Amino acid sequence: MLVLDNAPVEVAVTQDGGAEAPVLHVTWHSTGNATNAEPDVRAALDRMLSLDLDIDPFYTLAAGDPALAALAGRFRGLRPPRFASVFECLVNAIALQQLSLDAGLTLVNRLSHTYGACSSAAGDRMYAFPQPAKLAVAEPGSIRALGFSLRKANTIVAIAEAATRGGLELESLASRDDKQVVETLTQIAGIGRWSAEYTLLRGVGRLYVFPGDDVGARKNLARWLGLAEPLDYTGVQQAVRGWRPYAGLVYFHLLLDRLAARGDVE
Repeated sequence: MLVLDNAPVEVAVTQDGGAEAPVLHVTWHSTGNATNAEPDVRAALDRMLSLDLDIDPFYTLAAGDPALAALAGRFRGLRPPRFASVFECLVNAIALQQLSLDAGLTLVNRLSHTYGACSSAAGDRMYAFPQPAKLAVAEPGSIRALGFSLRKANTIVAIAEAATRGGLELESLASRDDKQVVETLTQIAGIGRWSAEYTLLRGVGRLYVFPGDDVGARKNLARWLGLAEPLDYTGVQQAVRGWRPYAGLVYFHLLLDRLAARGDVE
């Protein structure tokens, strides 16, 4: 569910042709004013699914590393997912802080059900991720009631207010270097290095970033490398140095590997 032209638009994407010759089929429905939403839908999917990204160099890199080659081959065709906006990414990062993936996503779903635009154009009731203006006027206590800590609730409202009033231009972060992005985001109360690096990867699309403070990602990496000792932030950066142009893509592969081990994906 996307909000385009201030109207909720349901988008569905399916793929034929496998990893070698993929063909995407896209359908969209809107009950609002987004009657000419096709260009915006295309632009959103290009961003969220990294459709314009040439991933062949990643496979060239992986071919020189037997373990990475096996991992890349298992999930061949994977493109790094991005959120529809930097704002959505940052709020997701806040929700996931110090929580499991499942618990964090439960909070995000509750937030969307409470504050997101709703549509049932295709027959099922669906909710978009909340727009900044909607969360900017939310009471932190109401967000806390959804399961967020009060600190997280205050951070979400503060970011939404700043984004709505123009004091925080999140989409412009794409034009800044990594250090500037991290410095800008960590000046916000409740945003630390992990949230900033997560946003670099999943909001801005810096594929060489492997969020080294991500506890789950550290465990996935150490497990995959067969290490007996856990990794710290420095250890993660050293371990992924050889994959630097695509360390973030390895991050997604390791996440999928872990989800597959749980039986969540095939």
